[in-house]
Amino acid sequence: MTTDVGAVDEVEEVDDDEEMPLIRVTKRTLLFGGLFVVLCIVFLTAVLPQLAGLGDTWKEVKDGDPLWLIVAGAFTALSFAGYVLLFQGVYVRDGFKLTAVESYQITMAGLAATRVFAAGGAGGIALTAWALRRAGMPKRAVADQTLAFLVLTYGVYMAAVVLGGFGLYFGILDGPDDWAITLLPAIIGLIAFGIALLASLTPTDLQKRLDGYAQRHGHIGRLAQKAANLPAAISSGIRISVQLVRSGDLALVGSIAYWGFNIAILWASFKAFGEAPPWAVIVMGYFVGMLANLLPLPGGVGGVDGGMIGAFVAFGGESKDTIVVAVLTYRLFAFYLPTIPGAVAYFQLRRTVARWKDEGRARRNARPPVGTIQSEAH
Repeated sequence: MTTDVGAVDEVEEVDDDEEMPLIRVTKRTLLFGGLFVVLCIVFLTAVLPQLAGLGDTWKEVKDGDPLWLIVAGAFTALSFAGYVLLFQGVYVRDGFKLTAVESYQITMAGLAATRVFAAGGAGGIALTAWALRRAGMPKRAVADQTLAFLVLTYGVYMAAVVLGGFGLYFGILDGPDDWAITLLPAIIGLIAFGIALLASLTPTDLQKRLDGYAQRHGHIGRLAQKAANLPAAISSGIRISVQLVRSGDLALVGSIAYWGFNIAILWASFKAFGEAPPWAVIVMGYFVGMLANLLPLPGGVGGVDGGMIGAFVAFGGESKDTIVVAVLTYRLFAFYLPTIPGAVAYFQLRRTVARWKDEGRARRNARPPVGTIQSEAH
């Protein structure tokens, strides 16, 4: 499964006038940014405690153990270090070059965009793709590698749900065995793996194979050929991720570190205010609650918070007050605070891209060496 990326896109010229997507600083952006901050404050300090019947919840914060809160902060830094390592492992390879600092800027700016524009991370994906294109990565390679990045990221997510869910349901792991919060998510995870396996069977050169069909069927044929690019790119992304796992690449280590330390933030947050649930329950409550991130809420505000709280209440074992304050503390460390360095990274990235333009970086990076390992010939 090797190909010369240069043969796919040859030498692409990068459009120097291409604007930074989604988070250009305009009046509209500032308006939505202000609304985002207001919604965060209102929801976390007023709405959620009242909905849960926990008006005194925030009074517990002063009783939190400072040592465990420091530990939560350390886990936050380690989690995002894992995320940068994952990014480096997937994108920075086979002749395409980015420094660790540049990778940090792209990942953290992308996370900030995800926080503000939500809906499953679409804002962060668009910003990351834009930066990679400006750095000189060919369009098809951006699509393939981005899908590989997502597969590696959420493959670890689904694997944890499957193992944790079945482990709890069959009594292998310590915790409740309610089928709705153990077996059902595990089955959904298995279905997701099955769909990914079927998608990987799509030829990665499907678009090219439809050349004859497109010529014979005119406009409809050309539309079908263009539409074939998506399943082909998905297949290529899955195959690349499998290659990385089989080769023992550090990208997999980065993905595991990102999720593992993120869950550890939640564990430390529970420890700061009392006893933490068993690890299997923490993992399942975390991932089941994270599904609420798919809701199109501003920055995901309220969705994940409520989803996690609901999941842990369903698992039982802790008081509602402790669950609420632990989850909201986790969200403070893992979600809200990183938005600050993410916003700084966004402006740093703008300067970096300007420097790339001056250096002609994009055009040099657009010429990968022959034999680059990307995917099956497109």
